[in-house]
Amino acid sequence: MPCVDEKVIGGIDTHKDLHFAAVVDVRGEVLGERAFATTRQGYRSLLKWMASFGRVEKVGVEQTGSYGAGVVRHLALAGIPVLEVTGPDKADRRARGKDDSLDAVAAAQAALTGKRISVAKHRDGRIEALRVLRTTRQTAVKARRAALQQLRNTIIAAPDEVRDQLRRRSRMQLIRGLASSRPETIAFRDPTTAARIALRSLARRILELSDEIAELDELIAPLVTELAPRMLERVGFGIQNTGQLLVTAGDNPDRLGSEAAWAMLCGSAPLPASSGKTKRHRLNRGGDRAANSALHMAAICRLRLDPRTKAYAARRKDDGLSKRETIRCLKRYLAREAYQLLTTPGELTAGPPARPPARSATAARPVTHRAANGRARSA
Repeated sequence: MPCVDEKVIGGIDTHKDLHFAAVVDVRGEVLGERAFATTRQGYRSLLKWMASFGRVEKVGVEQTGSYGAGVVRHLALAGIPVLEVTGPDKADRRARGKDDSLDAVAAAQAALTGKRISVAKHRDGRIEALRVLRTTRQTAVKARRAALQQLRNTIIAAPDEVRDQLRRRSRMQLIRGLASSRPETIAFRDPTTAARIALRSLARRILELSDEIAELDELIAPLVTELAPRMLERVGFGIQNTGQLLVTAGDNPDRLGSEAAWAMLCGSAPLPASSGKTKRHRLNRGGDRAANSALHMAAICRLRLDPRTKAYAARRKDDGLSKRETIRCLKRYLAREAYQLLTTPGELTAGPPARPPARSATAARPVTHRAANGRARSA
């Protein structure tokens, strides 16, 4: 009979219809394995089953952002710490093979040992709402970009009769004119008419996607302003890149642990690449690349608009650094500034010294001019 006071650790291998769960004790011995349905009743049964072995100290879950999102929310409501298992142990998998129950046990043992885990994001706050809206906007932007490329390619390959009529129009004149055109659809077998029909369809698609993006922007902008008003006051941090950094941090930014961990998550922490007498650092290709892109856009904006950042770039150029290396230094400082703004909202980030260290960058003076923020929108 299990002792109710004994600490146990759970592990869950998530799937679409079934979650495979396992429970281990503090010594790593497997106490039980079972599958549960991905429903609210299934989540309640899973939690009750784990608690039957003892006091659940923590649970390791795979894919907390997709198949595991529901069970993570249920565990969080029960007050159980959830750790995201980042990936399988390749050496262990080669030795034991691949099985859902084995993956659940491996997730529990990873949570026990603290290897291959990170604190899972909370998905019950305003940042989760922001993430959903931003994800939808990003897909709409990609679809509009693809439609614009297809429109251009269709015009290039269209018969001369169609191409000559559209050659000298601006983009908006072209799109609105094509969207309001009325080709004879009865003659769709003719290549010229078929090209006109296709161009009208593409133009209407572009306009619909533009309206969708504008509607989402009207929802995203006030949400980001509520969540990070002081960050928006800094040069380079606009609605889009600030929103991305908020999503990367999540509703519980305290999970990040330290400013260095945040920089590594954003892919802005330089990695040593020294050999012999050569001392250098190389580009970090890991981390959240969307967050890295947001920091890159903020750095580019500061290089264009902030006098102190321009002076810093000039000094680093005199020191022998290339423009790319200078931007990496700026991104590292911006990561530090963003971390302080996200985790300590009651404090302002202090500016750097007049002569910063070798791999730091300067901070801009706080400004309130929203036009400057508008230029920092990330792609």
